[in-house]
Parts: sequence; structure tokens; C-alpha cells
Amino acid sequence: MTILVTGATGNVGRNVVDQLVARGADVRALVRDPAKAGLPDGVDMVQGDLLDVDALRAAMSGVSTLFLLNGVVADEFTQALITLNVAREAGIERIVYLSVIHSDVYVNVPHFAGKFGVERMIEAMGIPATILRPAYFMDNEITVRDVVTSYGVYPMPLGDKGLAMVDARDVGEVAAIELIRREQAAGPLPTTHINLVGPDTLTGADAAAVWSDVLGRAIAYGGDDTAGFEQNLRQFMPSWMAYDMRQMAGRFQSDGMIPEAGDVTRLTLLLGRPLRAYRDYVAQITA
Repeated sequence: MTILVTGATGNVGRNVVDQLVARGADVRALVRDPAKAGLPDGVDMVQGDLLDVDALRAAMSGVSTLFLLNGVVADEFTQALITLNVAREAGIERIVYLSVIHSDVYVNVPHFAGKFGVERMIEAMGIPATILRPAYFMDNEITVRDVVTSYGVYPMPLGDKGLAMVDARDVGEVAAIELIRREQAAGPLPTTHINLVGPDTLTGADAAAVWSDVLGRAIAYGGDDTAGFEQNLRQFMPSWMAYDMRQMAGRFQSDGMIPEAGDVTRLTLLLGRPLRAYRDYVAQITA
């Protein structure tokens, strides 16, 4: 049978596709423009998006397993609910959903609250699923690289609680493992939740120290000013999204993104190797 991947051309989704292809899975991807998707040979592509019901129905025809990833957009919740309804209509009973860690804690952060709503919808609909809950992606650090290297300041207001940032490649691999586990099972498996974290829990000062070590010069932590963070983000993203990110940063500072006991061990066993470290990622993007 076929595994359908949504969000297949993004950072996480592309890793999922690559991992599935490497494991010999039959993969279909829902993409906006197949000509620009750049996916591996053999991946079946259906043109459309998560608000295109006809495209969703076409993409889900003959599909047994769904990877549901939808990005941080204003109508994210609507996209997810439409997709789940069409999946149930198509008889799909094997789902891996990309949520976010502490979705039930960051209740005032729009995209966290939306993902928690989707989790509740999956439960209420009785669809067996793996709920993946990643921490903050260390891949987002590419957006601050030039600021750090040019001005000697690490600008993300992470606070002093700590974030267990995770590499998107680890997220993609765990997702692929879970998709294939569900795909190959004799019947629908019980719902499970997996926190996706990195091996280190880093404060803002810790992150600045890593950059200092990698670059061989002093990098200062820019502090906890979430209002200034929002204003900076508004230069290159919509105001609603910048505000969403400000609320998230506030919860970084009040709650952190702390793994639960056993999370790192569980992921290490699942992957059969150590988790990718933040320092290695910083070294990679500054090489």
C-alpha cells in the first residue's frame, strides 16, 4: 500500500520522504507544484494543498497510511481538520501527525493551541495515530546565523529554563520509522505519543556559548526582550505570525522545552544511534 506525505517539500517533510524512499516504501506526496518539488524518483506526486478537497481525495485514493504535516499558517487548524475528515472518509486508519511538544502547556500560543486541537480531534475521531511532539527545531538557527556572525550577538530570547532543540533530520527519521511500523502492522496500532528532543537542553546563554566555541570568539546572549523580538520578526513575516512567535518565546522563558524522563533514551534506541547535537549543527551551518 501507499504512504501519503503532506508538507513533503519542507524541511521535515523532505526528510520524511527521503527516509521512506531509502526504506523501500511506496510514497505519494501532495505538493503545490510537482515541477518544482524536487522529490526523489519514484515518488508519486499529486498537485494540490490541504484546502483542496478534490486534490486530497485524489491523493488519498489507495492510501493506507498518512503523514500529516501542515505549516504555521493562519488557517492551519482548518487545514488539519479537513485533511483528517477526508482521511476518515477514505478509510485511512494509520496516521502519524506532527504536533509540537507541550502543546497542552503553551495554551496562549496560537500554533501550539491549534496543534493540540488537532490532537484532540484525532482522539475524538478514534483514528489510531502516532503523535509526534518535536521541540524547537535547531534548523531554525539558520535564520540567526548572519546576525550572530556579523554582530556577535545570539538574538533568540530563549530564557534560562532551557530548550531541548531537535534536528529535523532526526524528526524525519523517527516519522519514517513510525509510518512504516504502522504501514506494516497487521491492523491499526494503538495511539502513541513521542516527544522529539535533542540530547542537550540549552538556555539562551548556553546557546551563545556554543556559538562562541564554534566560532572561536565571544558571542553574547541578546537577552529576553520578547517585544523587540516581535518587532524584528515583523520585518520579514506577517504581524500575526510575529505575534505568535513572541508568545512562543514568552513560554520558552516561563516553561522551557524540557524533555520528560526517558525521552532521549527512547529516541536513541529507536534510531539506533545518538541524537544529533546542537553544537554539531552550529558547526555545520557556519563551516
